[in-house]
Amino acid sequence: MTSTQIQDARPAVGKEPPAGQEGSRRPLARRVRDWLTAFAFTVPGLILFVLFVVVPILYAGYVSFFNWGGFGSPSDFVGLDNFTRLFKDPVFIGDLWRGLLLVLLSIGVQLPFALAMAVLLNQKLRGRAIYRMLFFAPYVLSEVITGVLFSMIFAPDSGLADKVLGSVGLDGVGGLWFADQDTVMATIFLVMTWKYFGFHMMLFLAGLQGIPAELTEAARIDGANAWQRFRSITLPLLGPTVRLSIFLSVIGAIQLFDLVWVATQGGPDHHSETMAVTMFQFGFKRYQMGYASAISIVMFLISLVFAIFYQRFVLRRDTEGAITNMRGSR
Repeated sequence: MTSTQIQDARPAVGKEPPAGQEGSRRPLARRVRDWLTAFAFTVPGLILFVLFVVVPILYAGYVSFFNWGGFGSPSDFVGLDNFTRLFKDPVFIGDLWRGLLLVLLSIGVQLPFALAMAVLLNQKLRGRAIYRMLFFAPYVLSEVITGVLFSMIFAPDSGLADKVLGSVGLDGVGGLWFADQDTVMATIFLVMTWKYFGFHMMLFLAGLQGIPAELTEAARIDGANAWQRFRSITLPLLGPTVRLSIFLSVIGAIQLFDLVWVATQGGPDHHSETMAVTMFQFGFKRYQMGYASAISIVMFLISLVFAIFYQRFVLRRDTEGAITNMRGSR
């Protein structure tokens, strides 16, 4: 046997199988073990999700068909009467309008303000880390602490806000911040903005820092001014962050409870109530758990429908891009 024949007869050590054959050659036992491992890590989370999310939602849906006070077992079946009553209740209809108002103000005022501050603090400023910390600090506080704090700040006559305005000669500007029907929602939105804009600002900052500096530098060299660079480069590349921030703002406005309950308890005369506050009033103050459960189901359906449609028509491109990037990096 010649040397060439000997070399040809040697086993192909280190050669990889052709593409598409690696999975078929993997032992079945190993694949089963991988699936069982993934299943074992997934099961605890699924159990917790079912127990603390799915079961309460299903039970609330069941209770919503009963006239039940919360004690004993539901027995007085009323069908859809709770839902019929719900959409005839002027307080709940007002809750829907107030929720829509907070959503529009959050998207039209709070988020642009947070974006402007993020763009400003993304520049090379002395002490910008301190400013970032100060603006983000209110988000760390709980809603209860925020409500108590601003209840004292906006207390009529004796509050800090009225005293500051009076010291600069603007006594007539202040007044019944939380106690006036005409100003209570504007005051609540002011407190919401103080509480949450720092969170959105940090989201926008993270997005801005992910934009390559070479793009804006090239646009600057080509003669684009600051507004043109922001409109044509920064804002489009910041699109996924903006869309995520809008989603969080809408869901937060729909579920708003703690801050309003501590500050106003829905007053004066229901003019600051949200759906969550109305649900709490009927469920734990008036012991009409069936009606309160109907409110909770409507809240859940509104949030679910919005989330599905937003994911389907707005976030779909972002999630598909993320999945494509993950596959390409393997």
